[in-house]
Order: sequence, then C-alpha cells, then structure tokens
Amino acid sequence: MILSCNNIEKSFDGNTILSKCSFIANEHEKIAVVGINGAGKSTLLKIIMKELPADSGEVIIAKDASIGYLAQHQDVSSENSIYEELLTVKKEILDMERKMRSLELQMKTLNGEELENTLKTYTNLTHQFELQNGYACKSEITGVLKGLGFTEEEFQKSISTLSGGQKTRVSLGKLLLSKPDIILLDEPTNHLDIGSITWLENYLSNYNGTVIIVAHDRYFLDKVVSKVVEIDKSKVTVFLGNYTDYANKKALLRDEELKHYINQQREIRHQEEVITKLRSFNREKSIKRAESRQKMLDKIEVLDKPAGPDKTMRFCLEPKVLSGNDVLTVEGLSKAFGSKMLFKNLDFQIKRGEKVAIIGNNGTGKTTILKIINHLILPDSGEIFLGSKVNIGYYDQEHHVLDMDKTIFDEISDAYPNLTNTEIRNVLAAFLFTGEDVFKLIGDLSGGERGRVSLAKLMLSNANFIILDEPTNHLDIQSKEILEDALNDYTGTVLYVSHDRYFINRTATRILDLEEQTLTSYLGNYDYYLEKHEQLLERTAPILKNETGSSSASKEDWKSQKEEQARKRKLENDIKRTEEKITETEQKIEELNEMLTKEEVYTVPEKCMEVQKNLETVSEVLSGLYESWEQMLLTANK
Repeated sequence: MILSCNNIEKSFDGNTILSKCSFIANEHEKIAVVGINGAGKSTLLKIIMKELPADSGEVIIAKDASIGYLAQHQDVSSENSIYEELLTVKKEILDMERKMRSLELQMKTLNGEELENTLKTYTNLTHQFELQNGYACKSEITGVLKGLGFTEEEFQKSISTLSGGQKTRVSLGKLLLSKPDIILLDEPTNHLDIGSITWLENYLSNYNGTVIIVAHDRYFLDKVVSKVVEIDKSKVTVFLGNYTDYANKKALLRDEELKHYINQQREIRHQEEVITKLRSFNREKSIKRAESRQKMLDKIEVLDKPAGPDKTMRFCLEPKVLSGNDVLTVEGLSKAFGSKMLFKNLDFQIKRGEKVAIIGNNGTGKTTILKIINHLILPDSGEIFLGSKVNIGYYDQEHHVLDMDKTIFDEISDAYPNLTNTEIRNVLAAFLFTGEDVFKLIGDLSGGERGRVSLAKLMLSNANFIILDEPTNHLDIQSKEILEDALNDYTGTVLYVSHDRYFINRTATRILDLEEQTLTSYLGNYDYYLEKHEQLLERTAPILKNETGSSSASKEDWKSQKEEQARKRKLENDIKRTEEKITETEQKIEELNEMLTKEEVYTVPEKCMEVQKNLETVSEVLSGLYESWEQMLLTANK
C-alpha cells in the first residue's frame, strides 16, 4: 500500500460530495476515478494533494513516497523556452554534469595524491550520474516533448506565448520527467491528439510508479488501468479491471440488485395476500398465524428500488427531410496559412447514412476542413458540392454558433421562434437546464454547459447532415454514451472530427485519416483503421537513413518492431475472442444443466439422453477452449 483514503467526507453548501470514501492504491497500480461531471472526482484528487481539506477522514501516504499532480488547468508562467522549462526538472543531473566537466578540467593540471582524491570524487560522481540515467537525460526530454505532440521547431518557443492547452502539455511533460512515486492526473488527454494519447498510454502502462487518473477517455482507461474507483451519488465503489470490465460488472450488479428487489417485492406481496386471507377466516388460530406472519414481514429490511443507468441527458436526433444519396462531394481542396500548407488536392465523397470520422494529429487541418464545408473560411482552391435537399446542422467545439451575450432561453427562442415557452423549457430540461438556470448568460457557462446548449440547438435543427467538431469535449462518460446512442440511431449523415477513439469506435462507419497533407479512407471503425493503417505503413515505409548513409539495419529494426506489434495485437484479439467463446459455452452448459432439472425432460428417457449427449459435447468444446486460451496466455507472457 502506497496511498490510502479512509472514510473521506466532503460537503459544499450542505451538498454531500463524498461520503465515507475509502480505497487503497498499491505500488505500481494504475487506477481510474470515474463518475459523472460534478461527482467529486477532481475534489478527491485535491483532498489527496491537501489543496482542499476533508470534512473528516484521512489520507495516508507511505513514508518517503513522492507525489506529483496535474490539474485540469495549468498556468505556467516563465520566460523559459519549452525545452528549457523541461530542463529545470533535471537540474540536479545537469549540476552533476557541470561538476563532472569541471573536475575533468582540474585533473589535467593535478598529480599525485591530489589527482587521486579528485579522481575518486569524479568516479563516484560519474557512477551517480549513470544511476540517474544522466547520459540519456536530454534525449529523454526530447522523447517526452515529441510524445506530447511538440515538434522540434516548437522546442524554442517561449512559455509565455503558449496557449492554455500547450501549457498543460508542458506541465504534464515536467511531471512525467520528475518521476514521482505517485502521479495524480486530472483529464490528462484533454489537449492531446490521438498520437500523443497513444504515446501517453504506453508511457503510463510501463511507468514504475502508481498512477491515479481522472479521465473520460474510455479507450485510454481500457489500455492503462487495472482498477476503477467509482464515485456515484457520493458513495465510492472499487472494481478490479479496466473500464470495460467495470462497465460490464456495473451492469451485472445493477441487474442483480433489480432481481433481488423484484423477488423481495413479490415475496412481500405474497405474504400480504396470505395475511389478508388468514384474517378473513376470522378464527383465533388463523388470526394468530396472520399476526405471526405480519411480525416477520415487519422485520424484513425492504430494499430500495435500484436506480437505472444515470442518463444525464435525453437526446434524440431525427432529420426532417430525406437527403439525396450523394450528400457531400469535395474536389481538389487545398488550404495553407502563410507558409504552412495544411492539405492539398483533397478529394472525397460522403453518401447518405454514412458516419464519417476525420482523424489526425493536432494542427493538420481537420477543423479547417469542417469550417470550409460550413463556409466559415474560404479554401485556397477546390470545390464543395452539397447533394439534393441536404440541410446541415453544425456543432462547433469553440461554440461560435452561440451568442455569448444571450441567455440560454433567448438563444433557443431566437433560433426557433415557433416554439412556445413551455416547449423551450422542456427541451432545456432534457439537457439539464431547469428553473432559473435557463436565464444564465451563455458567456457565464462552463465548456460542458455550452456544449449542452449547442447539442440542444442541433437536436432542434432536424438537419439531415450533421457536422460535429470534437463533440465529446467536456462531456462525462455517460453523456458521451447518450450522444453515441443518438448518433447510432440517427438516420441522417454524420461527419465529425474527434480524438475520442472509443467514441469513434462506437459510431464511425468510415474513417478519413489526415496525414502528410492528404486523406486516406478506411471503411470501418477505429479498430479496423488501426489494423489497416499498420499494414499500409509496412508497405509504404520510407527508407530510414543513419548518419553513415546506411539504411538496411534501421529498416529491418523498424519492420521487426511493426511485425511484433501486429503479432501482439492479433494475439490479444484471439485471446479476447476465445474468452467470449468460453463465456458463451459456459452459459450453454448452464442452460443444458437447467433443462435436466425440468420434469418434462428427466421423466422422458429419450429427451434426457439427448440433453446429456449435448452436455458432453459442449463440455468437450469448453475443455478445448480452455486449453487454447491457456496456450495463448503463455505465448503472450513470453
């Protein structure tokens, strides 16, 4: 155990946020903290960091354990460049290196005992320098900066000129390089593109310390964590496994609780009927029996009806008019800003009913494509054709479609003047704006609240072609799931930009990858894209030249690495499929065993023998599956 939260209580203005919150974090463990927006996730991290006091309870951290924290919003103020700022983390190592260089110069002029003593100091210092990986210090900084999406040209940018998102990435880089025993991360993926998120996944998965993460990126959580701490209605529950394991277990628990509740209600109704019947006999013995049963009934601890999945929004998209089959045609599209060419000669089409995701690194021009389609900026060249009866609904991540000086109510009322006051209030209530909340100014809302207003306008538009720019930003996991369900049920056409791979996996039927100023189309979801993208890279891998001009060794290393990654991915998929088959087969065995207990089966020898024979066959299949599964696990662990 490296960290323990024991019965943490926290309230704000009489509202209980955390109640008897308890969990432990072990060394090297990777933990996710999940819950809807406002559940208390960030509050919990701040209490652990002693930035907020708990009302009661305690946080225990192992003696001498170091701890680092990345909050959601960073305001790094420094005149350093990005590279210099990260160098400050390695000050001790750099001081050591300067001391070594100084001793080297001194030793040139020394001799005898003085030289011997200086050499001993130098040897000890060099050993310490090696232990702290000093020789790789600068390449480590470069690797972290590139992993977090900074190009070498940006290394010398001044911190004071950076955006909020870039400053957060700098802070994350400094935290990772400091290598504390415990890392607390609050929404670390918010300002990262897909490539950087993938890099961070690998970094944290292999990190030697303990990591506690608040994040809404389910794909990221699936890859990194092995324990989930859920905050739900101020209560904390701990689940072992990644996010998908947690979601499945949570659904099973909810089903089990509902089953217990239904069974108890059925038993209570039965007992009440029996009691009523006994009393109706109006005899001494029957009345006594009724009283006895009533006492037993009164002692039952009545279960509360389990709450269903806590859906935060009620959201439905439906086009008013059916568009033509050809929804969008783009030909020869090019755009540059100054000397920076984003993309050139892009050609693509979108057909009715498709759900198309545009992916790519930050700064490649994904949002620019959407803005050009919406006539918000002009292309340098190229043409855009909308199909017959196409009506666009646009969701802008910066919410420029909203007037910051209007109230929420007026924003909807002015956009849809035919709606009555009651209808407007009903729509806003579906997006969690009730009472006086509807008269808040758009400019005073949080990013998540503005997102909900934009989604409300999108729903009311009845558009048949929806264009979305980072629609899951600021949404909690349950709100994302609601949006996913709405898009999957939507009969119109969707084009969106997103770095949320779980969202893409659930909603996209096609992916357009914007890379090196051009688009590549993949007909499938994100997992399919990953598989095909690897194959494409292998076929088109550039020759990597080393300093001597030789390329064969680098190329072979690259190919070998990619082959190994592909082999591991295939093995992981095979293991997952086998586990699913094992679950299905075990369920079949349970069903067959249950059939053997039924009177209509065990009283008829022919039926009984048939079921028994099926049971033996399925059991043999299960044994084979377990053998294959064990063999695959052995291979995976080699």
